[in-house]
Formats: sequence, structure tokens, C-alpha cells
Amino acid sequence: MSTAFIKEQDGGRWEAPVVFAYRVRATGEPDVLVQSDDLLELLHWLERQEHGGFELRDSTGLLLAVRQEAALF
Repeated sequence: MSTAFIKEQDGGRWEAPVVFAYRVRATGEPDVLVQSDDLLELLHWLERQEHGGFELRDSTGLLLAVRQEAALF
């Protein structure tokens, strides 16, 4: 079998990156904090967070949910 189309990286075969259906990011930040294919898992994760504003988006970037930072009075 020809290996002409196999890209090797670090001595092993290259595998395509895994694309998850949903991602959580801190509000206004580009970095993904948590990602999963299970929407309920991520909603529960958001619920457990004590501090911070977060955005839940699907794989196309569509905003599905927002958890806002609680205001202190």
C-alpha cells in the first residue's frame, strides 16, 4: 500500500482533529474552555460554575446560551 497520502507527525500517523458539536467560552474570549457533543452535559457544567460569564455555542458559532456574571451589590 502506498504511503504517499499519509501524513506522519511525531512518529505516528496523522489523524483529523475531532470536531465537537458544542463549545463553552468565557464571554468575549476566543479560547474554548470545555467542548462536548452532549448539550446537557455542558448546560450542567455552566450551572456548576460559581463565577464568570460564559457563552455556549454550536460548531458553527451560533450562540445557544449565556451565563452572565452575577452582579455584586
